[in-house]
Amino acid sequence: MTRDGTGAPTSAAENVGGSVEHLFRHESGRIVSYLTRLLGPEHMDLAEEVVQEALLKALQSWSYSGIPSNPAGWLLQVARNSALDAIRHRKVSADKEPALIAELSGATRLPGPDLETTDAQLRDDELRMIFMCCHPALSPEASVALSLKTVGGFSVREIARAFLADESTVAQRLVRVKRQIRDQGLSLDLPRGFDLRRRLDSVLDVLYLMFNEGYDAHQGEELIRKDLCFEALRLAQLVAGSSVSAPRVHALVALVAFQTARLPARTDGVGDLVLLDQQDRSRWDARLIAMGFHHFDRAIAGREVSPFHVEAAIAATHTRAASPEETDWRLVLSLYDQLVLLKPSPVVALNRSVAVARVHGAQAALAELDRLDGEPALRYYYLLPAVRGQLLSELQHRDEAVAAYRQALALAGNAPERRFLQHKIEQLELSSGANRPKGS
Repeated sequence: MTRDGTGAPTSAAENVGGSVEHLFRHESGRIVSYLTRLLGPEHMDLAEEVVQEALLKALQSWSYSGIPSNPAGWLLQVARNSALDAIRHRKVSADKEPALIAELSGATRLPGPDLETTDAQLRDDELRMIFMCCHPALSPEASVALSLKTVGGFSVREIARAFLADESTVAQRLVRVKRQIRDQGLSLDLPRGFDLRRRLDSVLDVLYLMFNEGYDAHQGEELIRKDLCFEALRLAQLVAGSSVSAPRVHALVALVAFQTARLPARTDGVGDLVLLDQQDRSRWDARLIAMGFHHFDRAIAGREVSPFHVEAAIAATHTRAASPEETDWRLVLSLYDQLVLLKPSPVVALNRSVAVARVHGAQAALAELDRLDGEPALRYYYLLPAVRGQLLSELQHRDEAVAAYRQALALAGNAPERRFLQHKIEQLELSSGANRPKGS
């Protein structure tokens, strides 16, 4: 018997189960990617199947024999052997069989003297896999689901929970996207020239979408889904550390690192939303902040300026401020002016209005919001009336602020946001009642 962090006894089987779960999440994508390269994208399901079998064998074997000194190497070897068995049983087309058997049989065993070389190959295969998952021919939603499944090691159940979808819906989406990969003959080969640039942009867009879903969940009880945030950061780092990297990749890593650093302070002890100005900045993750500035320095080394650069600069400006009062809001507004030019969208304009309020006052910001009222993209976006409510409350227009907050409440998707808005409404109504003349 061993004991967990609380002092409670834990069994060897529980320790093994936790170790295998951690290992599977961090290593399965690399091994699936490696086997998919050898078997071909049309046999991605087979690659996932043999890795799953290796996981089950680890659970069974390690409970009795103990965890090996190189568990990742053990898992890779068992998955490799299962792939060989599948090939010999003709689950793979006969014309591929001799070459695949030769390569799998002759592959470097782990652990061994070529461990570093093997790790480099696995990282390369994982990079190729994420580029295939984010092919421009695939929809962004399908790319996110496929990336989480094949590269991130997420189960169908976890993906469904992350996006508040039925497991069957997610499973069908994965089946369709894999069929699309087979039918269109998509490969793990990295493109060149303009095609590489376009594919890289697609990869970054998918990782940005993945992070945003984790950072601000659209629906459900949780405001934050940390697993999605950290997986987006890990994959962005994978791309940043490769030969296909570019300044905008480092900008995305910086942006995600800065934002992820705030996660511990973004909700309170009961999971309620804490706005940036009210956050305990001592809870921000110093390691992630250092990572963010490291990649930000690399991002600005060249001439390229992308929307990721500007968003990262905005996040860096907030991160540098030791307190809300020290935030350089004029710089933030200037950066939003640049972002509007690079990435014109109603959401960017809405975010810019917050900076306008800090620099020019609430009334000027309300004028900015008035220009956004007819935007179809913001029709069901709760933050438009929520920002309006905040500005109106700052101007002491309490009844109008309550009406705006109620509109936002009707549109809010997740429970922490709804609780936050309800609390704002209650505060304003209490204040309004206290200031109303007696007998009125």
